Amino acid sequence: MNNPRFDVFIEEHDHQRFDNVVKDDTEKYINMTVQGSFSAPDLPFPIFQISQTARRYLLYDIDTVTWLRRTHNILGVFIGSLPQSPQQNVFLGLPLELQPEEATLLVEKGLAFIVDDFQSHKKAIKTPSVELANYKAAARKEGYAAAKAVVKHKQLRTQEALQRLKVRQAVPDTDNTVEKEDYDASIFDTPHESSSDPTSSSLIPYSSTPTTSYPPIPAPSEQASLPLPEVSASSYALFKHLHSCGYFMSPGLRFGCQFSVYPGDPLRFHSHFLAMSHDWDEEIDLLSLIGGGRLGTGVKKGWLIGGAVKNSDDNQKPNPTPEDDQSQDLKKSKGSNVRTFCIEWGGM
Repeated sequence: MNNPRFDVFIEEHDHQRFDNVVKDDTEKYINMTVQGSFSAPDLPFPIFQISQTARRYLLYDIDTVTWLRRTHNILGVFIGSLPQSPQQNVFLGLPLELQPEEATLLVEKGLAFIVDDFQSHKKAIKTPSVELANYKAAARKEGYAAAKAVVKHKQLRTQEALQRLKVRQAVPDTDNTVEKEDYDASIFDTPHESSSDPTSSSLIPYSSTPTTSYPPIPAPSEQASLPLPEVSASSYALFKHLHSCGYFMSPGLRFGCQFSVYPGDPLRFHSHFLAMSHDWDEEIDLLSLIGGGRLGTGVKKGWLIGGAVKNSDDNQKPNPTPEDDQSQDLKKSKGSNVRTFCIEWGGM
């Protein structure tokens, strides 16, 4: 007799059924949070590649990050520490690191292009421009204004302290009282301050660090774009297929999969699936299916596997050439005719 606790259920996943469940709720959330409060960046925008070996893809502009999350379901991962809490890694900030599949999708859609971060920044710094000179002049002017405001604030504090001291005096002013007042006033004074209004010539301007590289320096040109990221054909096909169905995807390393799949913004929804990509004719170990199904069910998610269907025309070629293999990989990467299956472990 079969034990129902060890039944494994495998069914082809119907994305439309899950889309209808969260469609209305997601539209209400978007209407409440967006309401035209953001604008699209200048397209195409640059994605910065920071290494030639690891090839990590970063975004530094918060407006671009917000726009991608709200309109294109692109999450990425924040990797920057917060200035006020640098000793923790629970809450992180800019820059945002994109998955290679996310960067490829944005470039393929014509929304972005990839540039070398070091070379583009080095070239922009060495290239003189009127915009950069104007920015430096404006920053120096703001620095003088900030320094002047600090000095004026200190002088006001000194005057208020002297007035409070005079109010507390119950006897007429004497030489000793004047000496005491001068001593108390010296506590609030600084060596470079004077009783007259500070001027720009006697002040050292405060410096400020810009949060973005441009407009201080010109934005990179699309002509210096780099090739597309190197991604697995099966991985990109599954990613693009799920993305086209309206899902959000984040890296699934902590669950032992490629993607954690969310039906809506992760700020409001838990992930529904743990996704793994495979080639159409790839052999999958049965223990991997069982382990994935048990893992997914244990964390109240479904273990989802998928890949691009291999065309029957390709099977008829007895001796495929390298050009045929490259063409087949391109078809897979475009996500055409992708099928997905969801595995759940019964009785847990």
